Amino acid sequence: MTQSASLSNAQLNRRILSVIIFTFFCYLSVGLPLAVLPGFVHNQLGYSSFMAGLIISIQYFATLLSRPQSGTLADKLGPKRVVMLGLVCCGLSGLLTIAAALAASLPALSLGLLALGRVFLGIGESFTSTGSTLWGMNIVGPLQTARVISWNGVATYFAMALGAPLGVLLNTFFGLHGFAALVLLMGALGFVLASGKPAVSVALGERIPFHKVFSRVWFYGLGLGLGTIGFGVIATFITLYYASRDWQGAAFALTLFSLGFVVIRLLLGRFITQYGGLKVSLISFMVECIGLLIIWQADAIWLVDFGAFLTGAGFSLVFPALGVEAVKQVEQQNQGSALGTYSAFLDMGLGLTGPVAGLLIGRWGIASVYLAAALMVVGAMALILRLMQQQRILAKSH
Repeated sequence: MTQSASLSNAQLNRRILSVIIFTFFCYLSVGLPLAVLPGFVHNQLGYSSFMAGLIISIQYFATLLSRPQSGTLADKLGPKRVVMLGLVCCGLSGLLTIAAALAASLPALSLGLLALGRVFLGIGESFTSTGSTLWGMNIVGPLQTARVISWNGVATYFAMALGAPLGVLLNTFFGLHGFAALVLLMGALGFVLASGKPAVSVALGERIPFHKVFSRVWFYGLGLGLGTIGFGVIATFITLYYASRDWQGAAFALTLFSLGFVVIRLLLGRFITQYGGLKVSLISFMVECIGLLIIWQADAIWLVDFGAFLTGAGFSLVFPALGVEAVKQVEQQNQGSALGTYSAFLDMGLGLTGPVAGLLIGRWGIASVYLAAALMVVGAMALILRLMQQQRILAKSH
């Protein structure tokens, strides 16, 4: 393992980015369909808004179920192999989406192909993202965990910021085939690049059972999952929110969310090391909650855009802030499993968002999902306050 003490910031960042690029390929593939698939399922295939939300959420459930396995495999086989397998799955999702577009005249078949593609994309996301993060942590050492997780998030949301409007653009000119072909290309290109990079050694030592890893990180993960719902309701339903008011520019709101996310990660990511993950996550949740409440009460496009930007800025540091605290709970040889388990709560939050929010829309209207998400973030704040209290009690006992 290469230690990072003698490396400059620029050298550290270059080493991290050399593997985090695969996260970018993965999340470009995730971002491309977000603003397109709900409309395709609802308007072209003729299914309900609940089904439109569910087809997005299938990916997150697949990621949720495969995330712990991705971390365990990365600990055993090394992160390089896991990343390569993830990129293959991403490419397959593009291929299946092309097939779904060709079968659009047969709605049930088309929906089934879309669902299968979403499953592969979910598995690809968990393997590629978890593997890339662990790969980066192995390259630069455990002291740079926050930096690696932060850069992984920058790559994630920069890719999604590009992916949402690019997916709409490609869909406008080429239909579903346009963005699906790019997803296939990203998977193939990423696989070739990853295969040419040197692998890192696997950490030796006793690996604790999954249930013990889970018991150490689940509280941090639950906070992450509750905070993730704010992103979920924007990513999945902002297009329908705009359409319900006859507004244009939903993809731009997604871009502003991602812009707020990336800017805060780049400018304030160091605060996690300076002030601690719990304090940073608490303030982050406050900002995210304000953004969601603005969207809930907005009566103009600019207010929704501002709310989306604030929500992204607030959510920005949640994952690395709580993630740093979560991986501290285990030894290095179990960090892949801890990271995968912790990340699974993000997927759980996103997976539940689609169908539950779809039911809320049917009963109380689309604006209600943003109030509900804000209330979930308040719950996350309560969890963080509880963890901070436990931390103070533990410090006094020592």
